[in-house]
Amino acid sequence: MKTNRRSAIKHMAGSAALFSTSSIAQSMPHSSDTSLKGNINHSVCKWCYGNIPLEEFCVSAKKMGIKSVELLGPEEWPIVEKHGLTCALASVLRDGYSIEKCWNRTDHHSDLIKIYEESIPMVAEAGLKQVITFSGNRDGMDDETGMKNCAEGLKKIMSLAEKNNVLVVMELLNSKVNHPDYMCDHTEWGVELCKMIGSENFKLLYDIYHMQIMEGDVIATIQKYHSYISHYHTGGVPGRAEIDETQELYYPAIMRAIVDTGFDGYVAQEFIPKEEDALASLQQGVEICDV
Repeated sequence: MKTNRRSAIKHMAGSAALFSTSSIAQSMPHSSDTSLKGNINHSVCKWCYGNIPLEEFCVSAKKMGIKSVELLGPEEWPIVEKHGLTCALASVLRDGYSIEKCWNRTDHHSDLIKIYEESIPMVAEAGLKQVITFSGNRDGMDDETGMKNCAEGLKKIMSLAEKNNVLVVMELLNSKVNHPDYMCDHTEWGVELCKMIGSENFKLLYDIYHMQIMEGDVIATIQKYHSYISHYHTGGVPGRAEIDETQELYYPAIMRAIVDTGFDGYVAQEFIPKEEDALASLQQGVEICDV
């Protein structure tokens, strides 16, 4: 699959209009879910299934017991709501701001503050609870300076986030394979940023795939830092494909560790299916994580 996270993030807001129903290639699940345990709130990242129209994708996801389709822009939120789903993690960045270009440079702050000041009330009005953000790339900047810069800018939107009961969530990404030079690439850096900002409305997205690549020790890290984490993503290592026995992580144990922390947020499938029946792979991923 040629779609990647970097390009998909930049085109999320208008993606609902890009696909016609005739473009769907994957088969629909054969049966509706009736047996999920209810300990995990299941979500899925739409960008991994870019050739399936959002309307059709929502129908399939709901049949699997998935409650959320995420990383969607404002134009797409009504579509998931129409199908009785939510968007557990909203995407509002625009004007060239994304993974590589974000809060760690002060000359970006005025634009970013405007974007989030406009978007946070919209997120709340739509009944959504979380919005994604990023650190930006290092580009020669040291991590301490970048952390201070991120904190300086993000503090300026925290009162609005608190007023609207919206979490601003920074994603931990690997800088080794997928996102070279990305600054927020270790859990401890993200945790220190949370402490510096000092608001319960700023949290981390712990992407299991990315953090296995960067630092491993996934379960112990979750146990230690779970209070700073409000969202999780999956993905097979290596290769970001299915989370089955073809990869090195054992997701049932990871999910049990997440449940044991008392986590009541969402876990989103964010692997890129290699199998021809991508929706069957998605259903398998949900079943693996349903502990």
